[in-house]
Amino acid sequence: MANILVVEDETAIADLILMNLRLVGHNGLHVSDGNEVMVNIEEQRPDLIILDVMLPGRDGFELMKEIGPLGIPVIFLTAKEELADKITGLKLGADDYMVKPFATIELLTRIETVLKRYKASGHGFELDNLEVRFDEHLVLLNNEQVELTTKEFMLLEILIRNKNIALSRDKLLELVWGFDYMGETRTIDVHVQKLRKKLHLEDRIKTVFKVGYRLEVPR
Repeated sequence: MANILVVEDETAIADLILMNLRLVGHNGLHVSDGNEVMVNIEEQRPDLIILDVMLPGRDGFELMKEIGPLGIPVIFLTAKEELADKITGLKLGADDYMVKPFATIELLTRIETVLKRYKASGHGFELDNLEVRFDEHLVLLNNEQVELTTKEFMLLEILIRNKNIALSRDKLLELVWGFDYMGETRTIDVHVQKLRKKLHLEDRIKTVFKVGYRLEVPR
């Protein structure tokens, strides 16, 4: 069973999808407003997102720019049928793109295909004596569990998903604490220091030009 977030502002379509997800054993969650999506993702951590493009609040393409670094698979389901729109969606990192109207059985098949692909590619990370299991929210150091707060785990996961890529403090705040977070960027420094100390990553999480951080992993 997977937890699947359905981002759709048309109630009839959302209800149809949710009903069929339940029939095949998945747990469906529903959000109708683009402004509520990132908060819901932070709270629920879905296994897959079905994302409309034309939404009240923030549109699907804009949201995809934030969802992409989180490593959650996305299937666009939208009335935008132009080839240029499909290319945009896929370039933003979506795993699939379907156009309305759609056959429910096809959507369910594509969902299973994407879920299997992610399962096959693994939901974990290993580096030296560190192991991270994303699905279980479990971190092991020398085969012993390390307790991380929710924010520490989210920050670690984002650094791993974007390994060897420099991320600014502002971008990390946006991804971990939310689009509207009004706190200071020093929050990132504090959490990075805790991760370095707890996980012995002093030589791996590098400060980049004093503006951000990068997890350095051998290629």
